[in-house]
Amino acid sequence: MVKPKVSKFLGLDTSNYTTSAALLDTDDMSISMQGELLPVAKGAKGLRQSDAVFHHTRQLPGVISRLDITGANICGIGVSIKPRLEEGSYMPCFLVGEGLADSLGSVLGVVPDKTSHQVGHILAAIFSSKRFDLLGSDFAAFHVSGGTTDLLICSEDDDKLLDIKRIGGSCDLKAGQAIDRLGVMLGLQFPCGKDIEKLALASKREFKIRPTVRGLECSLSGIENKCKKMLDDGESKEDISCFCLMSIYSALNALTDEVYRQFGDIPVIYVGGVMSNSIIRARLEEKARIFCESEFSRDNACGVAVYSALKRGIVF
Repeated sequence: MVKPKVSKFLGLDTSNYTTSAALLDTDDMSISMQGELLPVAKGAKGLRQSDAVFHHTRQLPGVISRLDITGANICGIGVSIKPRLEEGSYMPCFLVGEGLADSLGSVLGVVPDKTSHQVGHILAAIFSSKRFDLLGSDFAAFHVSGGTTDLLICSEDDDKLLDIKRIGGSCDLKAGQAIDRLGVMLGLQFPCGKDIEKLALASKREFKIRPTVRGLECSLSGIENKCKKMLDDGESKEDISCFCLMSIYSALNALTDEVYRQFGDIPVIYVGGVMSNSIIRARLEEKARIFCESEFSRDNACGVAVYSALKRGIVF
């Protein structure tokens, strides 16, 4: 009789726009991930939380079923239960993943390891880039997505694994919001990141942009206003999309330079869905900053599966 492996860790993440599940095998450090976007009506700019909860409840069983989980001996379940670690951070959509994690944990005799969506993003990037050395020292992280454009300082923490402090980022519009609002303006399907990237890649324009940055804070609200004016002036969708993405790059680049000025040679890692954008990423990578593969930048459950493994003493 073959003894079953005890190295499988299940991850669950039910964020605002993606239902995600992952299965991590720490015997060979392989991971399989599945995800499904929440449906958004054409022309809509987002989802109500009640609708997000409904769609996650319908989608999560199917997403998990696409993992090769039959017969797996699950020894840990990681799940995101809120957007950030800070007190008061809450979104109802995360209740779907947490509820299923609690139910599975009761059946399997495993207490779920609960963390935040933000920690999941950071650990997914660390796993993909093979930079687990970062967990033993301070590092900076940019979390750039539809709901977040945060500059963070991350430190080792015995209980939470990571102690995360926001030290800067956008003081108004988030990078993903700027992209999605432009996309809706252009008649694209929400969320609009991939389509905006395709349009921008077809542009031949060069833009010299002076970002609105003060210290470690930036303002991105002007991007939306400028894009609207360009559209009203009859400029092409391709050029407007390129301007939008280059504006976001310029702000992130300026903030990163300020991080190095204030903190010296600190490691800087980029996470979140916007950081999967090839245009922004290619320019930031020129200075040898730390990125993960694009599939690990977007919403996924890899990081929370990794969180569970780390909490249970697995060494990567």
